[in-house]
Amino acid sequence: MSISERKKEIRRRRKRREKLTHIKKHLAKATKSEQVEIARKLRDMTPGAEVIIANWNLAAADR
Repeated sequence: MSISERKKEIRRRRKRREKLTHIKKHLAKATKSEQVEIARKLRDMTPGAEVIIANWNLAAADR
């Protein structure tokens, strides 16, 4: 049997959270061009990316 939709969504959320923590670790040492790339990746990864970008102060580097 296949996995239920609820479990799929939980798995996606957990994986997304792991990716966010991994990206946030690299953010401290990131150059401006890397910060722009991080913002792009966040937009591709999650629907709430603009909130995360604002909280991580990436909006200035992205524009």
